[in-house]
Amino acid sequence: MEKIRCGWCEKDDLYRKYHDEEWGRPVYDDDTIFEFLVLESFQAGLSWYTILSKRENFRKAFDDFDYRKIALYNEDKIEELMNDSGIIRNRLKIKATVTNAQKFHEVQKEFGSFSAYIWGFVEGKPMDHQPQALSDVPATTEISDLLAKDLKKRGFKFMGSTVVYAHMQATGMVNDHIESCFTRK
Repeated sequence: MEKIRCGWCEKDDLYRKYHDEEWGRPVYDDDTIFEFLVLESFQAGLSWYTILSKRENFRKAFDDFDYRKIALYNEDKIEELMNDSGIIRNRLKIKATVTNAQKFHEVQKEFGSFSAYIWGFVEGKPMDHQPQALSDVPATTEISDLLAKDLKKRGFKFMGSTVVYAHMQATGMVNDHIESCFTRK
């Protein structure tokens, strides 16, 4: 019997694997949450497929998404990243990643973990919109608006409401798998 999936992931095996094994599954681990923050910020204005296909290059270029190391990147490291053809070479996004790593650590100190902070916006459990079709899935919500505004106030970059909502979907803060999707439950 063929599996029914959310229609956006049927492009190829890379997308299907990501959908089946990661997308929409709750993530409470700060390291993984930061990885998705980096990837989602680079995705702004681009397709998620582009980012997903370069994920391992990003992992290598950004020290396994170690925010402790990234927070210390200097101009030499930024230039090195600007010359790395395996990633998206956007200076503003690279610098934003450094800033976001620093701010991430500040939030951890304030809340005990970044996870506690971000999941607090949804009272610690995934929201479920129960979409019947992809057309029922929003690009933003009131909560993503609030979270984006708070992140901006804290100094985060490239974290608008659309990026934040995509992050919420990716990390399972919201369940936007369509009703007929086999991974829904």
